[in-house]
Amino acid sequence: MSRFVRSSKYRHVFGQVAKPEECYQNIAVTRSAWDSNYIKANPKYFAVCWEAAGGGAIAVVPHEASGKLSQGNVPLFNGHKGPVLDIDFHPHVDSILASASEDGNVMIWGIPEGGLQKSTTEPLQLLQGHKRKVGTTDFNPVASNVLATSSTDFTVKLWDVEKGVNMFTTEGHSDIIQSVAWNYGGSLLATSCKDKKIRVFDPRSPTIAQETTGHQGVKGSRVCWMRDKLLSVGFSKTTEREFNIFDGKDIATPIAHQSIDSASGLLMPFFDHDTNILFLAGKGDGNIRYYEIVDEAPFFYYLSEFKSATPQRGLAFIPKRAVNVSECEVARALKLSTNKMEPISFRVPRKSDIFQDDLYPDTYAGEPSLTAEEWAGGANAEPKSRSLAPGFVQKDKPQAELKFEKQVQEGPKSEKELREEYEKLKTRVAYLEGELIKRDARIKELSPQ
Repeated sequence: MSRFVRSSKYRHVFGQVAKPEECYQNIAVTRSAWDSNYIKANPKYFAVCWEAAGGGAIAVVPHEASGKLSQGNVPLFNGHKGPVLDIDFHPHVDSILASASEDGNVMIWGIPEGGLQKSTTEPLQLLQGHKRKVGTTDFNPVASNVLATSSTDFTVKLWDVEKGVNMFTTEGHSDIIQSVAWNYGGSLLATSCKDKKIRVFDPRSPTIAQETTGHQGVKGSRVCWMRDKLLSVGFSKTTEREFNIFDGKDIATPIAHQSIDSASGLLMPFFDHDTNILFLAGKGDGNIRYYEIVDEAPFFYYLSEFKSATPQRGLAFIPKRAVNVSECEVARALKLSTNKMEPISFRVPRKSDIFQDDLYPDTYAGEPSLTAEEWAGGANAEPKSRSLAPGFVQKDKPQAELKFEKQVQEGPKSEKELREEYEKLKTRVAYLEGELIKRDARIKELSPQ
């Protein structure tokens, strides 16, 4: 019986950890138990959810500042009153960062040229509207200044961060939203929820377009778009880690399924839209598996696995336009452990001084295709792309000058307004008390006698 080895230029991709002097020491990662990656990166900086007394904090570190960070003297963004649960860099402006916190607020921060030199508590913009803690922040890859946030109040809100206004609110989730993901064109959102449902919708529309049953395990799950396909990772009833692949146009049933192992940590998915490589990193272990995604059955092929004895608390990938093309680096991950951050370079083993154009198709340029107003009006567009060839010189893009309009929260002024507000709050409290009674009754009903 003959065996055919599938041809793929990524079949021999391998991961290599940076030298000790190129790693980052004294990283104080938050101790929050919220399921988050705790780290995000852009071509200039990486940001970490930082452990701090009396609230939440974020450290922003330039990529060139490797070595030991100064203990106790790291400048921080520390305006939140509760732990920071998620962060995201603006995809079009490297100096803008969004953060979400247990205090129910979303803050937009500005990074000075050269990096943060001293701690600050004043954000550029404060976004208020969620009624409970905010768990995710995700910028739209195509529309400028559009941010999606989700909260434990079971809503997804869309913000214009420059104007500080809530553009759209999507309801319809019946439990805590565990992950939110934009599709490649920035026109659809996918969510995974604690009610074991996966939902796909256009946030500009008031209704959920598609809904299907996800993973049956009680632990968390996540979703990730892979061009026109949707990936979900989670746990089976027997607590095995697994992933499903769906056709993005019809998520009723998965087109592919794979059980992975019985480890306890959640899988963190990352997809490279240029190479079609899917990276799955396990929380609490040191392994990163990677697969090549294709358009025909079986829809994925296992490539290899990066193994390490150091468990990872979080992971982020830098944008493709920042990789080292001269060393055939196709991806670079930033691995966050208890007190250290290690870059991991994924490379194709080739010996040549010539630019490998088959490994590097045009990639995401980091420029907006639409304004927030155009996108809100229903317009869609493909992301702008650029070449990674060494001789290619990208035209100078004008540095976006965002003029943040802070929204002043005005309370009731007259006695009549005060009475109306009081009645609204009293009704709200009565409703919440009723919900608590129903939930307690439900818990008692489900508890073993």
